Amino acid sequence: MAYAQLNAALPSPSHPMAKTGYGKRHASDEPPHSEADFAHLPQRDAEIAAFIDHLPVGAAMGHKAIAAEHPRYGQQAVRTSMGRLAEAGHLRWVREHLTLEDTSMRWVTRTYWSREAKSGAWWAEFVRERHGRDVTDQYAPGLARVEDDDTETQAEPEPEPGPEGGAARQALAGLRAADRRLALSERDCRALEPLAAEWLARGATPADITRALTTGLPEAVTNPGGLTRTRLETKMPPKLPKAPAKTRLRARVTRAVFVCGLCEEPETTTELVNGLCADCRAECLADSGGEGAYVVPGVVPDTFLAVPRPRTPAPVVDVTRYVDEIRRASGYAPKERG
Repeated sequence: MAYAQLNAALPSPSHPMAKTGYGKRHASDEPPHSEADFAHLPQRDAEIAAFIDHLPVGAAMGHKAIAAEHPRYGQQAVRTSMGRLAEAGHLRWVREHLTLEDTSMRWVTRTYWSREAKSGAWWAEFVRERHGRDVTDQYAPGLARVEDDDTETQAEPEPEPGPEGGAARQALAGLRAADRRLALSERDCRALEPLAAEWLARGATPADITRALTTGLPEAVTNPGGLTRTRLETKMPPKLPKAPAKTRLRARVTRAVFVCGLCEEPETTTELVNGLCADCRAECLADSGGEGAYVVPGVVPDTFLAVPRPRTPAPVVDVTRYVDEIRRASGYAPKERG
């Protein structure tokens, strides 16, 4: 069955992106989309495969992030389906050991996706070819996979006022003590604060501002606010030159191993079959016995749904009458009751 015929939910532009260097990656050049891309998969797996397939490179690929965006399936359903997509040859998780130019080292975990199902031998060759690969532009600081999570998906909070704002206001308010001719009002301080803050941002100190504003004042100042504004604008120091950009250290893959996509156990400590350890693989394949559970509407277990369905109250059962019927069917008289 083709995912185009399943009314499968596709990701929205709001799907979270992983941190730089993480998230979805293509294992190879992808062929054009086809209606038969996932026709070999059960319905739920095909829907989730279509969802993942339409995610952009760098999108968060953890089952929690996908379940949070998918309107039909919850975390358990997405988790087991992702395991079965690995079993089918579409998905692999690879832990890569990086050595940087400064001789520092770190491990990172990559999530690789292929629209076309690949054989185990193809994936093994893919990992072998990762050895020695230059990945200077493809890594981010860290020792392991950054989950879909949370840190990269939340909107950044509004920046709090920096120290320049408070220092700028204090420098302006302090002019009264430095020279009574520049006794600024509260309104003047609020209006002139952005200019004073710009001085500080360009490397000036509060003392520099005070000196520039009070030196060479006329004997009588009739408009302290206007004079202060003129001096702040005309004596503004130049912008500081930008610091040279840091050269990114070159990084190279010195080792690459498969890890189980569901528990992250590496192949160096446990045997992996089709990208999964024995326990996780058994869990995913056991779920395949309930195809009807996610094909027939209304029979999907609540743990597999993004939002549990409303509960229908259980019918009231007359236990006494039920017991009497069982006794008659067994050849016994109904129990006498006082």
